[in-house]
Amino acid sequence: MAPGLGEQIGATRDAGKRLIDAHIELAKAEFGEIADAIKRAAALIGLAIGAVLFAALLVAVGTPLFLGEWLFGSIGWGILLGLLLMFAIAVAAGVKALDARASWGVGAPFIVAAVVGIVVGVVLGLDLTNRGWTALGDTAFAGLDVGSRPLVVAVGSLALIFAVLGAVLGGVRAGAGAAIGGLVGGAVSGVLLGALTAIATGPRVGAAIGVATGLIVWVALLGLDIVRHHGDADELKERFMPDRTIEITKETIEWARERMPLSRRS
Repeated sequence: MAPGLGEQIGATRDAGKRLIDAHIELAKAEFGEIADAIKRAAALIGLAIGAVLFAALLVAVGTPLFLGEWLFGSIGWGILLGLLLMFAIAVAAGVKALDARASWGVGAPFIVAAVVGIVVGVVLGLDLTNRGWTALGDTAFAGLDVGSRPLVVAVGSLALIFAVLGAVLGGVRAGAGAAIGGLVGGAVSGVLLGALTAIATGPRVGAAIGVATGLIVWVALLGLDIVRHHGDADELKERFMPDRTIEITKETIEWARERMPLSRRS
């Protein structure tokens, strides 16, 4: 017996439902596979990015260490000089960004610092200061021990000279209290400089000290120029504040008030 119209409609509806369910299950399976593929690709891309970042970090950290060991004979010099270089670049970038009308700019201090660093590196690399203190000690202080004679002469002479200069300059500027501070500060500076110049550093260490000195001088000159110009707050305000827009807005408001005065409150 042939199925009735209701049965045919029901069968058609059930077949359509099964077809839709089959499509939904197929879509779920495909989307699941796609999601798994996306997760796998994302994990691999993340691994690749991590490897690149790690390689860049190795280069950034390893290069100063390698250069310090290769050029100056110590990884420590690579760390110190790398830090000084990054600090100097940061200061120079900050000065350039602020552009506080510094008279020297960035290039002129760098040239001066490079000259100072080269001179210091050559003098210490060739042991010229050590030879000078040795010659002075042999001439004027022959009774001192030969091994420590350059160091004793350098430290004693520079400590005395710097202490006198510090006391005189401090006293002239700010009185007796500053004179005592200048005396102590000058003596300490003389001891440190004397110890540095008395040592026979050799070419590699002398060159490293020259590079460090040049970087320190560069940062000091940049800072000095900014201090001299006090950051020029007015110029910074002019550059980073929309003064013209503010003034025009004020003028517009005043113009509107003149033509549409507010009613007086009773």
